Amino acid sequence: MIFSAELFAQTLIAGVMIGVLYALMALGITFIYSIVKMINWSMGEFYMIGSYLQYLLVVEWLGPDLWWVAAPLSALGVFALGFLLEPLLIKPMFTQGIERKDDYAIVVTIALLLLLRNLATALSGPYQRTPGSNLPTVMLGPLPESGARLAAFVCALAAMALFYLLLKRTWLGLALRAAAQSRVGAQTAGVDVFRLDQVAFGIGVGLAGIAGALLAPVFMVFPTNGVVTTVKGFEIIVIGGLGSIPGALVAGVLLGVVESLGAAFLAAPYQNVYGFLLVIVVLLLRPSGLFGERVRQA
Repeated sequence: MIFSAELFAQTLIAGVMIGVLYALMALGITFIYSIVKMINWSMGEFYMIGSYLQYLLVVEWLGPDLWWVAAPLSALGVFALGFLLEPLLIKPMFTQGIERKDDYAIVVTIALLLLLRNLATALSGPYQRTPGSNLPTVMLGPLPESGARLAAFVCALAAMALFYLLLKRTWLGLALRAAAQSRVGAQTAGVDVFRLDQVAFGIGVGLAGIAGALLAPVFMVFPTNGVVTTVKGFEIIVIGGLGSIPGALVAGVLLGVVESLGAAFLAAPYQNVYGFLLVIVVLLLRPSGLFGERVRQA
C-alpha cells in the first residue's frame, strides 16, 4: 500500500467516526458497572434491539426522511425495556441472601443474551435487513464520506453530550455519581440505590440502543449484529480502564483509528487483529487500562 497524505487523512477521519460509535457501547457497559457493580454481557442484544426498532420505525411508519426522529425513539424503547427488565432479573440477585451476587447477576445477563438473540431469530428469521438511507455522500474537504456514517457520528456526539449534561447538571446525575463512589454513602444520604440501579441499567442499554439505531443503515440489521460491537466495547474497556467514562471515550477513538489505519496501510483482512494487538500492548504496559485506577496493596 502506497502511503499518501490524502488516504491517511481519510482513514484517520473514518477511524475517529467509527471509534466514537464503538465508544457508545463501551460507555453503556462501563456506566452500568460503575453503578450496579456488574458486567452486562447482553449489551450486544440491546444494540440489536435498537437496530430493529430503527428498521421498523423507518420502514413501517416514519420513512427514511425522519430517521433522526426514529433514532431517539429507538433508544427510548431500549431504555424502557432495560428499565423494566432490571427489577425482574438483576435486582433479585442483589436483594436476596445470595453469595457472590455480582457473579450470579452476570450469569443472568448471559442467559438474557441467549434469550433475546434466539427470540429475534424466531420472530424475524436470520435475514439481513436495512432501513436504508437517502443521505447523500458528503465532502469533508477533498474527501468523500458516507452521509449515513457522518450522520451517525454527529448524533453519537450529541448523545454523549446529553449523557454528560445528565451526569453533571442534574440531581439524578449527582445521585448516580455519588452511588458510583460509595453505595453505602449514597444510601446514608437517603438515596434509593436500587432505583438508581434500575435507571442506570436503562441508561446503559439505551446507549447501546442508540448505537444500534444509528448504525442500522451502515452495518445492516440481523439477530447477531451486536456481537462484533460488544467485542469492540469490551476491548475499549480493557484499553481505557473498567469503570472510567473518559477512558471509554478516548479508548474508543484510539481503537477505531488503529483498526482503520491498519486496514488501510497493512492488511484489510486483519482489521480486527489490530484491535486485539492494541489490547495486548495496553495489558503489558498498564494492566489497569489507560485511565484505570491501580489497586493499592496492603
